[in-house]
Amino acid sequence: MITPEALLNGWRGRRFLLQLVLGAEALHADRDGTETPLALTVMSAAYDLDPGQGQMLVSFSGSGAHETPPAATAESVASLLETASLADVDQGAALRALADAVANARYWQEPDGSDLLAATPVVRAALDRVARHVAGSATGIDWWSAPLDLADQHAVTWDDGQGGQGERAPRAADRLARWRADIAAQETRARAERPADPEAPRSGEWWSTPPSDLVHTTRSLGRFGPVGVWLVEDDMGWERAVTHRVAAPAGARVYEIDGPDAWAALCRRYPLEVTEQKRHDWYRTTGRDGRWLMPDWAAVAVDHDAVHLTAAAYLTAAGTAVPVDDGVASVIAGWNPDETYWLSDDARPEADGAVWVLGDEDWVPGS
Repeated sequence: MITPEALLNGWRGRRFLLQLVLGAEALHADRDGTETPLALTVMSAAYDLDPGQGQMLVSFSGSGAHETPPAATAESVASLLETASLADVDQGAALRALADAVANARYWQEPDGSDLLAATPVVRAALDRVARHVAGSATGIDWWSAPLDLADQHAVTWDDGQGGQGERAPRAADRLARWRADIAAQETRARAERPADPEAPRSGEWWSTPPSDLVHTTRSLGRFGPVGVWLVEDDMGWERAVTHRVAAPAGARVYEIDGPDAWAALCRRYPLEVTEQKRHDWYRTTGRDGRWLMPDWAAVAVDHDAVHLTAAAYLTAAGTAVPVDDGVASVIAGWNPDETYWLSDDARPEADGAVWVLGDEDWVPGS
């Protein structure tokens, strides 16, 4: 199971812990639409830390558009966190908090104000008891560290046909070969055209996933459905999805990314240089300047049929600079928790699908 230290070490892990407390506080608040003191204080303190303050962000609260949240600091947030009640970590509460942590991930710019707030030493220390409460939970998060369940895999297609299981290449090997050639061409072009200064205002493809038109799947969580409809980085506000069960081969060779060490080992064994094309985006999100690698998915496919990222690994390592070797690092970016990418042609979605729609708060079966 995930440890308290692992949760506190990750950007997404800390954001999950913060959101879990906010969600529990909201359940106990009056149902009149007002925010809790903790929510207001977090909002104000996060706004003051956000890189987009006064530019992309406008601060307001309550029913009046011109009201301003009370002045707050990381210390005042920590004080409220230390006395906040901690509810049982049931599957629904954990999934909603995790969905918020995932939706607010961004690897093409600096972490947002809430992420920076949760990373301050005083707030991080206050989140320690929350992390221990979560890590000691017997239910709700047991699937976080579980390996790939071959018998329970589901692919997602969004209502507009984007971002899910779109049109795929006839052969995974062909798609991976084209992908590797594209990455190599981008690296050559970036070396010639982009400045070496990591702070230069340049951007490109910031993700480190295999090609998105390969089959990718997640498990299902009973009445909550496939986690792939809940946990989506950089989503487009989708409110309807169709999920298809995927028949996975019983003898599939699966590489389990269960933490940063497993990701680093994958990069060392199948290295692909992406320094020139990732430098600016990954510097902004991690603050690190140096050489960058990612896995060569075409090479990985020679030895593995699928690669699975556990939710625990995501919370611990996504968006951080993962050391690979002396002077070399990598970033898990663009992945979703519990996501599996299939690098072979052996996993195929079934024809019949199930409709899911976003209700007031949860994803529910639709028609």
